[in-house]
Amino acid sequence: MGSATVGTVEQTGTVVIDVAGLAALFVALARQGYRVIGPTVRDGAIVYDDVASLQDLPAGWTDEQKAGTYRLKKRNDGALFGYVVGPHSWKRFLHPPVLRLWKATREGSGLQVTGNDDQPQKMAFIGVRSCELHAIGIQDRVFLEGEYVDPAYEARRKQIFVVAVNCAQAGGTCFCASMKTGPKAESGYDLALTEVLTPSHYFVVEIGSPLGAEIMGEVSCREAEVEEIVEAEAIVARTAGQMGWSLDTTGIKELLYKSYESPVWDQVAERCLTCGNCTTVCPTCFCTSVEDITYLSGQEAERVRRWDSCFTMDFSYIHGGSIRATPKSRYRQWMTHKLATWYDQFGTSGCVGCGRCITWCPVGIDITEEARSLRESHAQMATVESEEKNATDA
Repeated sequence: MGSATVGTVEQTGTVVIDVAGLAALFVALARQGYRVIGPTVRDGAIVYDDVASLQDLPAGWTDEQKAGTYRLKKRNDGALFGYVVGPHSWKRFLHPPVLRLWKATREGSGLQVTGNDDQPQKMAFIGVRSCELHAIGIQDRVFLEGEYVDPAYEARRKQIFVVAVNCAQAGGTCFCASMKTGPKAESGYDLALTEVLTPSHYFVVEIGSPLGAEIMGEVSCREAEVEEIVEAEAIVARTAGQMGWSLDTTGIKELLYKSYESPVWDQVAERCLTCGNCTTVCPTCFCTSVEDITYLSGQEAERVRRWDSCFTMDFSYIHGGSIRATPKSRYRQWMTHKLATWYDQFGTSGCVGCGRCITWCPVGIDITEEARSLRESHAQMATVESEEKNATDA
């Protein structure tokens, strides 16, 4: 075993820390002025919130997930990251649910208008999964690339420190392997941890940036040995093989475009509540609406931006009414955008395979199953058309 060191750490490479070292990492981040945010148990779920120490992490807890079902369950070990993903995603910190754009205050006979008073702070995200790293990358394309840049998102994005965690188990609704977004973090992090529980509890840490190396320089660590790296890789490989959900992405964009009139949309519409849960928990959905608020005193007014959903009637409202008045049209819009038109807009899928939309749908609608149904329906229609053509030619 190598000896523990504190000081200069290579900007790339792999080191090992124990549980005390992880606690020291929290301290180092706080000392550098970061607001440390990570997983914690609250309201019957594992959510992302402020964490002051290891005692705030969900030690010994996991989450049991399937379509329309989420339950916390005790583990038989002390794993700190032995869960998958909960209802929160990191977008709530980078793209907040409510953001004030400006405020106007009456002063005598005039108005004093102030802009967004939001003051982004340095944030350290602890426990970011690979699928979530990809989701942040997708939102980067939405908010930071192209002609228009979102200044509020940009200000937050510049100040985050990312501690990723490679998945040691697959969730009941995960299909990140299908989307090539996990379960191992490949890029986009400052540090990436793999938690190993036996024969002793330790973390294999991959250093992904100069800033990551700087922070690790304040933590007692040692160079990882070959067998420890092999064990970490084996854990991730086992996770990839555990996934029971999958999504065939072959020609998915073209399939959605050809299936606009598919009877599958009518079938899913009979179940869809248009509640918008899927868009709320999705780590990539970014739609918003703008709301003007005038206070009864007549002295103040403000404009705020709020998360919205393509499942609400008002989202597609134009003069004369909503252009997507039915559950069928709204679900079709969401799924077609997520898996097809997103490619045209941003050059990537809008889905990272985290499975949240399946878990948190009250009626258990499964996007992978709907994609499979569309593929089968399209194949059946093509067969019928071919048979009818052959009959006509005969």
